[in-house]
Amino acid sequence: MKNLIGLDKAKTQVLATKLNELLADYQLFYQNLRGFHWNIKGRDFFELHVKFEEFYDDAVIKVDEIAERILTLEAEPLHTFSDYLKTATIKEAKGVSDGSKAVKAVVENFATLITLEREILALAGDAQDEGTVSLMSDYIAQTEKTLWMLNSYLK
Repeated sequence: MKNLIGLDKAKTQVLATKLNELLADYQLFYQNLRGFHWNIKGRDFFELHVKFEEFYDDAVIKVDEIAERILTLEAEPLHTFSDYLKTATIKEAKGVSDGSKAVKAVVENFATLITLEREILALAGDAQDEGTVSLMSDYIAQTEKTLWMLNSYLK
């Protein structure tokens, strides 16, 4: 059976479940970034304060794109923090004000996101879901570059 956009309903339901996991992870990532932005201290304050804002501005756009993709696949996006906390692999980062620790946490969060994005990419390819493939391909390319830069910063 096909959905409105001509994709297999069973496959898109699996995709929507995985996209909801990604949505939950991005919501936790976003909140972690806000905390780092607000609470960062030390000699790298100015640089990291701006960088964390750049990252959370991007994350909030991705949250909306992921939720809209879930809706396009005729499923319901998660929308409560209790659901995000139950679903997400990314954990809350509390009390982090050291720049190096915050950047390491961001790297770990990005690594979690890219792993799930690759899984979704494979599922979307199998479902012939070019919309989700395109979205995940863009996210993966951006995250790969960001991880390279953050790892360079940490050395």
